[in-house]
Amino acid sequence: MIEVSELTVRFGGVTSLDGMSVRFEAGTCGLIGPNGAGKTTFFNVLSGFVRPAEGHVRAFDEDLLSMAHFRRARWGLRRTFQTEQAIESLSVYDNVALVHEHSKLGRANRRGEVLDAIEFVGLRDVAYVKVGTLGVGSRRLVEVARAVVGKPRLVLLDEPAAGLPDAETAHLGELIRRIPEHSEALTILVDHDMSLVSSCCPVTAVLDFGKMIASGPTADVLRNEQVVRAYLGAEEFQ
Repeated sequence: MIEVSELTVRFGGVTSLDGMSVRFEAGTCGLIGPNGAGKTTFFNVLSGFVRPAEGHVRAFDEDLLSMAHFRRARWGLRRTFQTEQAIESLSVYDNVALVHEHSKLGRANRRGEVLDAIEFVGLRDVAYVKVGTLGVGSRRLVEVARAVVGKPRLVLLDEPAAGLPDAETAHLGELIRRIPEHSEALTILVDHDMSLVSSCCPVTAVLDFGKMIASGPTADVLRNEQVVRAYLGAEEFQ
């Protein structure tokens, strides 16, 4: 469980997160909001890239914000980014192995665990192919494999389906739904594709201008009038 209390982030005169308070339970949770709402800033706080002005984050009964950012990967925090992080000149296997090296797990089971993550996303047949030769959809799957290797505790997915066609988005959605079962990790999904969020996330929270405006069962949240006005667009519900 992740419990966020009064989290505030300021960049100069801009308040990116304004007293954000929310609880994410086990499983896959959605986090949505318009561009600039503070979603990536929140992920950056959890990852240790941004230090908040105020607030607390407890992750599995541990004070996440007191943990040095370089220790969070060993603790079990994984994430994807809006821009791909895999190294194109390395193979799929080597890219996933690089992340495993930063986990708290030893070398003894590295090969098996790396191949397990690659097989989980469906890339076993291209495990030793250079990432730069793969299509966009497969490269996104490499990012997911990097996020689930090494027994993570918390997986943050930042718009993993952006720009993908429907068929590849559907396959990605199936994988996202299976992450908590596969790795026992709490997974938070940020995406603008409401069909993807609805299919993957039983519960969803909504940010708008850095404020948490709704959270709860996804179907109820997407019908919330404040959410419709702030993000989804009333015409979609007419």
